[in-house]
Order: sequence, then structure tokens, then C-alpha cells
Amino acid sequence: MTPMRIRDVSLFVDVVGHGHPLVLMHGGPGLDHWSLTPFRRLADRHTVIYYDHRCNGQSTGAPVASMTWENLTADADALREALGFPRWAVLGHSFGGHVALEYALRYPDRLSHLILLDTAGDSRWSQENAAEVLAGRGFSPKTVAVARRFYSGRINRHDFTRAAIRLLPAYDHRFSLPRLARELLEGGWRMKARPEALIFGGQMSRGWSVMDRLGEIRTATLVVAGRDDFLFPPESQALLAHGIPGAQFRIIERAGHNPQSERPTETLAAVADFLAIAPSQTPAAREERRLVRAGDTVVGALAGR
Repeated sequence: MTPMRIRDVSLFVDVVGHGHPLVLMHGGPGLDHWSLTPFRRLADRHTVIYYDHRCNGQSTGAPVASMTWENLTADADALREALGFPRWAVLGHSFGGHVALEYALRYPDRLSHLILLDTAGDSRWSQENAAEVLAGRGFSPKTVAVARRFYSGRINRHDFTRAAIRLLPAYDHRFSLPRLARELLEGGWRMKARPEALIFGGQMSRGWSVMDRLGEIRTATLVVAGRDDFLFPPESQALLAHGIPGAQFRIIERAGHNPQSERPTETLAAVADFLAIAPSQTPAAREERRLVRAGDTVVGALAGR
């Protein structure tokens, strides 16, 4: 684990393992890479790259107002270049999935695979729909009201910790204090929260959507959804997968927003199996070849007139 000077910031970076590179883009905003720790188990076959987004976790050196889609994606690509990887597989979880989608659209030639874990192609699911889902699941009116403010960035930074604790049980299929205690003992206590990034990110994300551009993505893509995710329910992730040509869609049963923690065996197996497929053999690649052949047929027919 080391800070790396990338562009105008110092990014906190951790690189483990060997093999084809897999970069992990964490959720939040306002959190760090800790929630993606289970993916260290893939280090026997992949070089796994963890980093904290600018203004998040232990990354430093820039004001929170610099946390734009342009900078978040440019940071990631500059990190790729600094580490010497021509291309890498990209996994984005939650807010990190938004960053991963923007990255895939802005730097399409830099990805070998794209994995979208409990995320969506627009912000309305988490900012507008999540509170209603919690209400439908029987959470208290106070928790629902906190969710409505929290996920849209309309919360006082001094209330961040109290609000996060209140919402914690909603993230799991079945909330478990013993599992939470175990995760904290295994290193979760080191997680660095940045309330100012959550507040700014909530405001930055209002109205954000790439749903109308998903058809531009030609990278081999896997969308993974926890069955009980309240922030990005499976129906939102099904729409995401449907919009990306050739994307695969996998639902993890008995899991909420963090299937990598609740159901690590199933989640890691889905990711590992997908990464084991050469990009040229994925449905996305086959669809692209079909479109190229169709285009060649049309061109040939026109030329023969």
C-alpha cells in the first residue's frame, strides 16, 4: 500500500498478485477500497489493483470540487499508464460502477473486460427510488427520511456517521452483527470515510445518466446484481445489462448491495469465470463481429450496384 502521485493528486494504491490486471473502483462516494477486500482472493490469477478515488479514502491533494467524471476517469487511466498496463479489466461497484461506465465510454481501448457490480446507468435509482424501496420493506419512516437525504447528498457532514449506522442493516440480505464484527476485526476498522465527498458526489450525480450511450460500449461486460439490493434493485441492473451489447447478467441470491461480502464464493466465481474468457470469445465480441459482417455486406451490395 502506497501513495502514488497521479496527475494533480496523491492516490492511495495497493497492488497484489500476478496475472492479467484487474482494477477495482470502489463505491461511495465518501468511502474507500475496503469494501472490495474479498477480491484479494483473485490475486492468485490476477494482478489486483485497489485505489481510492480522488477526495475519497486516503487519497489526498485536491479539493472536493475537483471530483468530476472527467477527473475520476482521467485519474484511473493515468494510474493504468503509470503501472505499465496496456489494458486492464475494470470492476466498478455502486458509485464505482458509475465511474467504470464513464471510463468505458471515454477510454474504450483501455479495457479488456468490464464488470458492473450492484450499480446502474443513472442516478435516479439510488437518489429517488431507494427510500421508497426501504419503505416498502417495512423500514421506519425516520430511516426512510434519512435515506432520502443521505443518497442525494443533502445531509450535514456532522450527521454522516449517525446516518450511515442507521442505514447499515438495509445493505444486507440478512444483517449480521457477528459478520460485521469479523469484517471490522479483519481490517474494516481502518476504513476512512470522507463525508464531504458523499455530499459533493450526491450533488454532482443529480440527473446523471449514460443510459442513452450504453450501446456505444463494445467491451465484454458482466453485470452482477444482489437479489435484495435496495439501492440498485435487479430490475435496474437488468436494464443496464440489456442496454450494453452482448452483456451477461448474473443475479446473486441471498445478497444485498455487497454480494462480495455476503456471498463471496458465488460472486468471486462469477467474476473469475467471466475474466477467464478471452475478450474475443465473449457475447459482446461476437455481436461486434456480427455487426461488422453486416456492415461489410451492405457496403458490398452498394459497391455492386
